[in-house]
This record gives sequence, structure tokens and C-alpha cells, in this order.
Amino acid sequence: MDFKSKIILIYGPTASGKSEFAIKLAKKIKGEIVNADSIQVYKELNILSARPLKKDHQNIKHHLYGFQDVKKNFSTGSWLKLANKKILEIKKRKKIPILVGGTGLYFKAITEGLVKIPNIPIKLRKKIRSLHDKVGSKIFFSKLVRLDPLCRNFINPLDTQRSIRAYEIKIFTKKSMYEWFKSTKSNYEKKDFYKINIEFPRDELIKRINIRVNEMINNGGILEVKKFIKLKVANNKTANKAIGIKEIKDYLQKKIEIDEVIEKISIKTRQYAKRQSTWARGNMSEWNNIKSKSLKKLLKKI
Repeated sequence: MDFKSKIILIYGPTASGKSEFAIKLAKKIKGEIVNADSIQVYKELNILSARPLKKDHQNIKHHLYGFQDVKKNFSTGSWLKLANKKILEIKKRKKIPILVGGTGLYFKAITEGLVKIPNIPIKLRKKIRSLHDKVGSKIFFSKLVRLDPLCRNFINPLDTQRSIRAYEIKIFTKKSMYEWFKSTKSNYEKKDFYKINIEFPRDELIKRINIRVNEMINNGGILEVKKFIKLKVANNKTANKAIGIKEIKDYLQKKIEIDEVIEKISIKTRQYAKRQSTWARGNMSEWNNIKSKSLKKLLKKI
């Protein structure tokens, strides 16, 4: 496989070893790595987001990691703009861009383009947000599905931000958010990409997740959350979605013991990994779906 003209995309569930694989691949094909994980962009969330280690940055250039302030939201559109810029820069250096992460929407944006939805009036957005706050996530989602049945197959009922977004788009534009998706185009052609989706056996992945969570707690995760709390980040900021923040906050407030912290974070991480795999099955059927045990063979072939 000649990768010289390609943009490499590497997706996989959390703890599947995709970052490690990306680094090995980058060394072999003279690549540079671009982050495609929505939590790893935040500079204050190093441990909780499992960002690549500094020693890896020294050997291979890494981009879009740990640069965004947690007090600011960071959208898929913001990421796409920066990722496109980095891809151009990397190609100018005669290197190969390798995008790696577990945020499905980022990969959807880079391969299919970003939805250009008209600006929705602030007054309407506040009204819909108020409705959500009044009825709660469960009832709001049921209202959304009645309004826009397409959302049932694409949105997690607990994903407040996306549910509200889909609701306001349907109300304001009379079109489903997913109809808007269909009308978008990427800056690239299909042939520009080499797409890898890492498939990891569930039982083995759970073991890796448990190890990662214990390492996170033992290697500074609690201190990281202490610092996060001092920043007084508003509840509506995306950084609050990082798995571990709520559980460690509860521990620091003496609501739960450390064993329960580890258990709860492990469960949430397993649930997230399952959603990532579900996303891949629904959106990445045409990708090169590679079993984790076959990654070494793939590297040897390159």
C-alpha cells in the first residue's frame, strides 16, 4: 500500500491501543499524528483523557492535543477547521497525516463534510433549552423523536447537547438534522483516505479499561480533578463530559469511597466503548475493519 497520497484515519473504542498503533505506523511511514478525540483537546485534562505521553510527542509530531481551555466549548466545526489546516501543513512537509481518536463525529466531518445549518435565533435556542430543563432529558428525548423520528437511530437519549441541537434545527429549519447531513460534502474524495477501524474483543477490552482506570487514579487523576474544580468550569461546558470528573468530585466531597470511584468510572468507560463500537457498526461499514490481533501483521505489510 502506497500511503504517500493518503490521509490515514484510525478509529477505535477507548483503550483499544489506537494511539500506540498510530505512533508505530507514523514511525514506519514518516507520518504525523492529528488528534481526533473531543476530550483530548483540553489542556487541563491530561490524565482523564489518556493523552499520549510526552515522550511519544518527542519522537513523532502530535497535533491538536491539549491546547483548548476547559472553560470554552469546542465544536466539531472548530476541530474540522483546525484539522484541515494541519493536514495541509503536514502534506507540505512531505509527511503523511494520521488522524487518530474515538470521536465518531470528527471522522464523519472529515470524510463527509460539515453541516452548514443556518444560525438559529438565540431566543428560540433559550426557549428550547428551557423546555429541556423543565421536562428533563427522558421526556425531552421522547418529544424530539415524535418531532423528528430519524433522531431515534442516531442520538443517545442521554446526550443532552445533541438532543437539544436536533430539536432546535427541526423547529427552525423544518428539516431533520440528518437531512442536513446528507446534503453536505467533504473537502476530500474517498480515494484520499485509508480508513482503519480497530475491533477489539469485548472481554479483553474490559480488562484493559480496568487497568487504565486504576492507573488513572494512581497516577494523578484525583489531583487533576482538584485543579479542575478550582477553575469553576460552567456546567454547560463540554469538558464536564470527561469520564471521571463527576465520580472523583463525589469522592472529594466524601460521598463515595475510592473503590466505588474506580468501579463507577470503569462502568462508564465500558459503556462509552460500547457506544463507540456501535457507532462504527452503523457508520464505518466501508472502512478496513481490523481485529486488534492483526495490527502487527498490518504493520509488517506496510
